[in-house]
Amino acid sequence: MSQTAPQPEDVPLAPLPHYIGGQPVTSSRAPFANVDPASGRTVGYVHEADAGIVDQAVKAARAALRGPWSRYTDPQRAAILRKVADGIRARADEFLAAEIRDTGKPHDLASHLDIPRGAANFDVFADQVANLSTETFRSPTPDGNGALNYALRTPRGVIAVICPWNLPLLLMTWKVAPALACGNTVVVKPSEETPSTTTLLAEVMNEAGVPPGVFNVVHGFGPDSAGQYLSEHPGVDAITFTGETRTGTAIMKAAAVGVRPVSFELGGKNAALVFADCDLDAAVAGVTRSAFLNAGQVCLGTERVYVERAIFDEFTRRLKAAAEALRPGDPYAEGTNFGPLISREHRDKVLSYYARARNEGATVVTGGGVPAMPAALAGGWWVEPTVWTGLAPDSAVLTEEIFGPCCHLAPFDREDEAIAAANDSPYGLATSIWTQNLTRAHRVAAAIEVGIAWVNCWFLRDLRTAFGGAKQSGIGREGGVHGLEFYTELRNVCIKL
Repeated sequence: MSQTAPQPEDVPLAPLPHYIGGQPVTSSRAPFANVDPASGRTVGYVHEADAGIVDQAVKAARAALRGPWSRYTDPQRAAILRKVADGIRARADEFLAAEIRDTGKPHDLASHLDIPRGAANFDVFADQVANLSTETFRSPTPDGNGALNYALRTPRGVIAVICPWNLPLLLMTWKVAPALACGNTVVVKPSEETPSTTTLLAEVMNEAGVPPGVFNVVHGFGPDSAGQYLSEHPGVDAITFTGETRTGTAIMKAAAVGVRPVSFELGGKNAALVFADCDLDAAVAGVTRSAFLNAGQVCLGTERVYVERAIFDEFTRRLKAAAEALRPGDPYAEGTNFGPLISREHRDKVLSYYARARNEGATVVTGGGVPAMPAALAGGWWVEPTVWTGLAPDSAVLTEEIFGPCCHLAPFDREDEAIAAANDSPYGLATSIWTQNLTRAHRVAAAIEVGIAWVNCWFLRDLRTAFGGAKQSGIGREGGVHGLEFYTELRNVCIKL
């Protein structure tokens, strides 16, 4: 049975507002269009923040930081977070429709990943803050009476949360939940491509009893818009950002004024290593998922695949068949498991790499172009799942993040050769290793320069574990207690006994 897809003409065209101090707020700048990536049609409009709107939001967050929110205990904040999680679940159909409208991703993916994880993030950090401990020491003193040292965790302050478009609700709540759990207030700037679920969450925050000003939303772009105004605002105490490394660099420069801390999850050019002793069915399925899930628009996705020569031809044949079995189409149609890219601009970027691969002599195993789509979807931002072989290691296709549904396969003969190839990148976010040899699995996982190493799996997450990248893939760690470290200041209290 197919789901019912809301049509563009059914969507109200009143511009999405900002939310400041618990109230919807409009701005004087001309609203910008919200476009459905699956069809290329305008499905709404969004208010763009000017510097005054951002200043209003930061001041509201600063006032809330000193207001009733500062007197909430950890258990009280945890209870509020659980109400927010319940509110997302109660309005799951609205969140799902908004997420699909903004991203074009298949209903099955958004309903099983994005929306449930968006709610679960609040439950996870409610549990974390309720069980968070600090250190205590009994220290000697010259007079023999001693001293008691203990640590207090205090909120860092007003947090700027700047979000990506690929997993809008999931990655935004991944930051907002721990920030609020620790007693901070936030100003959130969702991506201009995916503004809807963040706006909807502001309503849920109000319904859950979050005090006004604790959660604020401003819409807009990066330079000369909400992103720049927010990252440069002196009233912001810390900045957390997920997105491309170039944008992270600009935000880091802004954060240097005032010496404000940052937490970044940035780009990746992730490698998979497939050894001849792997479970071949599992490896093919895992690499298919890691290369093509969400049309390759996943920071953890695999764009480089190194396969032991003995199984290279067979693996290539099977991955080709798996890629060609993916079904693009109406996000609500039964069986659709492959969506569009987020925008025309991003599709142009991805297609430029497709052309470059051909020009550099790649063998196109499958894909490499734009699929034929039915009339209702012909204006969307579609590209084919693509697999290449035969490129030189220094090709831009193998060194630069494409962020599309594509990967390059290369054979290797020795373990050390595969490790060296995987590490030959300025990025270091994630890897997946496919082998039945447990000793090799431990050895290779320790040798690859990444923040996350999966063995015989991909995207398998325990939300209590550390998440983040090495090298140019980020600064800091999110997840569990590791995420709470960024959102708190530790204060040592020393009491002479």
